[in-house]
Amino acid sequence: MNVLQQSVGILTGVGAQTLYRLEKLGIRVIQDLIFHLPLRYEDRTRVYPIRGLLVGMSALIVGRVEEIDILPRGRKSLVCKITDDTGVMTLKFFHFNANQHNILKPGTLISCFGEVRYGFGGLEIIHPEYQVLLNPEAQVTETSLRPVYPLTEGLSQTTLRKAVKQALMLCHQQPELLIDYLPEAFLTKRAYPSLADAITTLHAPDDPLVIQRLQSGNLPALKRLAFEELLAHHLRLSVSKNKAKHWQAPQFLGADTQAAAIAQFLTGLPFKLTGAQQRVIAEIEVDCQLPQPMMRLVQGDVGSGKTIVSAYAALLALTAGYQVAVMAPTELLAEQHLRNFSHWFKDFDIQIVFLTGQVKGKARKELLADLAEGRVGIIIGTHALFQETVTFKQLGLIIIDEQHRFGVNQRLALREKGQQGNLRPHQLVMTATPIPRTLAMLQYSDLDISIIDELPPGRQPIVTSVIPAERREDVIERINSWVKKRRQVYWVCTLIEESEVLECEAAEKTTELLTQALPEVRVALIHGRMKSAEKEAVMQAFKLHEVDLLVATTVIEVGVDVPNAGVMIIENPERLGLSQLHQLRGRVGRGSDDSYCLLMYQSPLSDIARQRLGILRDSNDGFVIAEKDLELRGPGEVMGTRQTGAMTFKIADLARDTDLLASIQQVGEHIFNQAPHAIQPLCDRWLGASTDYAEV
Repeated sequence: MNVLQQSVGILTGVGAQTLYRLEKLGIRVIQDLIFHLPLRYEDRTRVYPIRGLLVGMSALIVGRVEEIDILPRGRKSLVCKITDDTGVMTLKFFHFNANQHNILKPGTLISCFGEVRYGFGGLEIIHPEYQVLLNPEAQVTETSLRPVYPLTEGLSQTTLRKAVKQALMLCHQQPELLIDYLPEAFLTKRAYPSLADAITTLHAPDDPLVIQRLQSGNLPALKRLAFEELLAHHLRLSVSKNKAKHWQAPQFLGADTQAAAIAQFLTGLPFKLTGAQQRVIAEIEVDCQLPQPMMRLVQGDVGSGKTIVSAYAALLALTAGYQVAVMAPTELLAEQHLRNFSHWFKDFDIQIVFLTGQVKGKARKELLADLAEGRVGIIIGTHALFQETVTFKQLGLIIIDEQHRFGVNQRLALREKGQQGNLRPHQLVMTATPIPRTLAMLQYSDLDISIIDELPPGRQPIVTSVIPAERREDVIERINSWVKKRRQVYWVCTLIEESEVLECEAAEKTTELLTQALPEVRVALIHGRMKSAEKEAVMQAFKLHEVDLLVATTVIEVGVDVPNAGVMIIENPERLGLSQLHQLRGRVGRGSDDSYCLLMYQSPLSDIARQRLGILRDSNDGFVIAEKDLELRGPGEVMGTRQTGAMTFKIADLARDTDLLASIQQVGEHIFNQAPHAIQPLCDRWLGASTDYAEV
């Protein structure tokens, strides 16, 4: 049997408990252990003089104990001062015993390792690892960097390091087992090492130059493995796309009734569709007439009219006798869709219902019965739509809005929900977060992509200004003049802490201050912790112009449509991602009048923050903004990595490895065409044999 596929239980020191803990990390066989790569490294290859230490670094130090004391005040602690020829520093222990006090007596030579911080008396290390040196000539340095691995509760670094060391020994005995699946020409062109060499280098880097390049993120061994991991993710989604072609889907064929319904639908709209909308609709129509499930992503900038395109797709399903599910990430956005769809379909005999976690009891029971028996045509809601209790009679189309908030795994899991026999529903996913082409190749390689790259006629560009918070009084004064012109205003509060509670408190405080400062202005507040009905009432009042100034948290980022709101003030914009700021700004500029967005920052701004806000000031094009943000900050925020089910990586770092993305598709195609046998082992190697993305 291939040793790589043998259980980690064959290794010395891996008993039943360790086996159980390793399994929690997805480590079952030797190969899993070899590809469980370090998060970071501890450099114990050199001893640092105390004078050369910097705050934040982790360092190995050798020194003599100068004095030791137990401090009784506050939290009891053992404090030990050590010195070398260059300086003095403090070691601090909050958990200690009497024995330690005796061991660390003045004059004792010790080596210690830990993270340097700045304390009350200068540089200090809290709870360092330490060792008493009986021989001043004793070897304290190590020959290679010490790897620090991702762990789970109950598993120590020592146990994991010993297991990895044994696994690497087994591989060295049979190096041919680590098969290189990347094309030879590609490896030569990039000057990448063999897989076996790259693995060894990352588990135990020993050359000082290698260490330096590893820490700067441009070591060929690191890049080679990062590339292979990104490729595995791309291949897994591409396999999913291929598998989807073997599934059957309902065909929404253009019957006479469909043509009449479409004519009625388009005539009833108060606007004409743009050329870009018509092009995307044509692509959707072609997909929905095929017997395979459509898997299409519609990207469009804020206000480009994605929702009407999805409503058109819904009409194709309804006229073919199928049900439609529309899923949004927040209740606020789901409610917005409910209003729009109800308005657009008001002249049609279609039952539209709304389902979120808030719908309970008898109302929920009746709604679910109507859905299961086919009386409901369109159901709109949050992810509550896909709980086990929700069943459809004939689900033909799933529309997912703001897809990036749901994550890859959730998207793939939804494919099974509407399955009946061998039929699966079509899926249309939408995002107003423009995703740079290179990222889309990785994150959405299981989808066909359509782009609405045209705004409806008459939309005015939004004038964006960047101003310091010191000009707050001027801004408040200007609100008065805007309101006198019968215009409405958003004031968005953001906080650096990711705390909804604190963000809401800040919004409440701002509301009080603005209410006092602007006695003639009608001020209201909306935030994420309000009940759904309260939020709905506030938004409705704002829409009906019963409110002039709406103070909000980022809850209004997506989906809110009030054409008369022409001014947006965003506090602390430097703390938000550019894509999110662009989304927020898109809440204004929806009418025919001039619109303004004021980015009110806290001084001083860092250079990168200044650059980022400058990009937003100078461009209204979401795709340009996303590309620039990718260059400046990496793809984390563009891809929405905070979502549940986001792609997680063992070694690849999207901010560091953006340069690799451009070649992923090309190498992926080569493997599909020239070496399809390599796909499964590559995916197993990086994603684990247990995960089948295609059939979650």
